[in-house]
Amino acid sequence: MALTTETAVAVRQNPARTALLLFSSVRLGEVLVLQGSPLLGALFAMGRITAAGCMAIAILTAGSILLVAHVFVLNDWSGVDCDLRDPNRRHGVFPSRGIRRNGVAYLALALLALGLLLLGTFGYRTLMIAAAIAGLSALYSFPRIHMKGVPVLSSALHFAGGLLHFLLGYSVFRTPDWRAIQIGSFFALVFVAGHLTHEISDSDSDLANGIRTNAVTFGKMRSFLCAVLLFTTADVLLMALALGGVVPGPLAAVVPICPLHVYWSVEAIRTGLTFEGIRRFRARYRALYAAAGLLMAAVVLLSK
Repeated sequence: MALTTETAVAVRQNPARTALLLFSSVRLGEVLVLQGSPLLGALFAMGRITAAGCMAIAILTAGSILLVAHVFVLNDWSGVDCDLRDPNRRHGVFPSRGIRRNGVAYLALALLALGLLLLGTFGYRTLMIAAAIAGLSALYSFPRIHMKGVPVLSSALHFAGGLLHFLLGYSVFRTPDWRAIQIGSFFALVFVAGHLTHEISDSDSDLANGIRTNAVTFGKMRSFLCAVLLFTTADVLLMALALGGVVPGPLAAVVPICPLHVYWSVEAIRTGLTFEGIRRFRARYRALYAAAGLLMAAVVLLSK
């Protein structure tokens, strides 16, 4: 969908409006949802609470928001042609709001540069983790590589990215170790499972565009059952880590999450795994894990 002449002229004549339009293309809700992992990574690694530690977390949060915003903007820039052919998404993509593709590309680069600049203040270790996250994003989204269309491998990229995002926060206060990898694997499994459900909701569009995601290749039902299995595995892992003393014991209270997942999964299957059914399922498990994340943060802070 091309820009109208009126919109293009208005954008050229009003730089402030141009900036607002560009930033409106950032999926802020999605970006904020993914900030729990690095923040919890920082809390697990931080010693006693100090003013300096709180300032470090504030800088981490800002840098992580910029980095994840870059990931989403790059993904939207790369897949805009397919999104315009998707009836569920075409009205929300940036060309339909009068935003030029090259402007979005510059925004993605600016977000990456600012994010790396902030995260680089914590040293080489944190900077390299941030750069690795950006690299995985490019492998997944960039048109000439586009590993989004390589089943199984795309999920492996999401597991690595989910783990690195936790380690990003952890590295601010401590060198990543085996404990960090164990805890981070919980977040990585949830991330992979969540993305599988996202692929299911987009499977019809991806099939029409020739993108061979897991849901397209293996079918909606198999992908959904795999997602539920991964969610359950993550919950069991967290419980095992709590019982083993790797994380505070009260986090074993995650047990009730499993039956809720099963119940909501059955409801989603009964809808035929429709776009609306999967969106409802996604909203529910996100709320559930948001509550679990708040519990985790409270328990960790009280243990210091």
